Amino acid sequence: MLQRFPFIEKIILVTIERNADVNEDPLTQHLNKVVHMPLTPKSLAVNIATKISDFLLFPGQLIKFAQKYNTHVLLAHGAPAGALAYKVWKRSKLPFYVSSFEPHADYMLESKVWTRYSLKYRFQKYWEHLQKKNAAGIMPVAYRYKRALVGEGVAAEKIFVVPCSVDMDTFSFNERKRSDMRLQLAWQHAVIGVYAGKYGGLYYQEDAFAIYKQCFESIPDFRLIVLSPQPQEEILSLLQQHQIDTALVNVTSVPHQEVPQYLSAADFAFATYKPGPSKKYLSPVKIGEYWANGLPVLLTEGVGDDSDIIKNEGGGAIFNLREEGSVERALQQIQQILQDPNHRQEILKLAQKYRSPERIREAYEYFFGQKQEEQP
Repeated sequence: MLQRFPFIEKIILVTIERNADVNEDPLTQHLNKVVHMPLTPKSLAVNIATKISDFLLFPGQLIKFAQKYNTHVLLAHGAPAGALAYKVWKRSKLPFYVSSFEPHADYMLESKVWTRYSLKYRFQKYWEHLQKKNAAGIMPVAYRYKRALVGEGVAAEKIFVVPCSVDMDTFSFNERKRSDMRLQLAWQHAVIGVYAGKYGGLYYQEDAFAIYKQCFESIPDFRLIVLSPQPQEEILSLLQQHQIDTALVNVTSVPHQEVPQYLSAADFAFATYKPGPSKKYLSPVKIGEYWANGLPVLLTEGVGDDSDIIKNEGGGAIFNLREEGSVERALQQIQQILQDPNHRQEILKLAQKYRSPERIREAYEYFFGQKQEEQP
């Protein structure tokens, strides 16, 4: 996207590569403005020591890159990278911007990955505060978070909301692939639900499988596709623990480019996030991918802007495990949506409206263009 702007002369792409054997990214070979500069961290015995080493060494290296290429701005992707950008700014006063800015520390705390008194949580929370205070521009992924940031005193003109975008062409529904995949699975006439992602952390685990069990009990001819990087035996064990017939479930791990054919084969999708105060600031990529394929989404209440979008505009159903009968009502709503022969085309419109990459272009134009216009 940055490559396309005539006022951008050169882009220095800096990545942190834990694998010392870094091959040239084939994508950058076709981007004549991009220079890839990988950073390889020291591998220390203690993980936290490695992280501390990163934050001690990398800012100096980034400053050298900036000086070598006469860099005018620094764009960090995500709040963890934004911490490095802040440290560069503190030493060089190079203006920095943070895209995909989310309350990462709170996500990790609520998911019980970090504790409130852990060094990782306390450092990340502090760095997020400094980014809010000192960044030239912030690009959160949810309007709810923009309102929260303004409430904290961040100037509204420093904020441009950019929900996580999706390539509409890549994830579009394909009738032929749907037929082929359903034939391959021998599920030609089934109602298929699909889940793409992990279990645990940000996501439900035991409760997700309890929801699957409820689907098998309430939806005629229900089948399940699980696309997950987690070990297959772990997922099969969870299915068995919940007395789900594994013959009715396809568990696999596929490259990202193969995910769309599985989505096309499915009828609806699961986005079973754990609830929590910070979850309203999410913009899950998977929801955008589901919508781009025309799939209604069974989503936890209170997740990002998407929860309100579904309530107000459709595109799925919301559940809350603290409310008795919530999942049952949501599944009934999903089945009603599936009765509409045009539901996939209508749901695609939500992806086009809320998850278009065009929003990235608008944000970059707003912050980096010659003329800054008021954000819509």
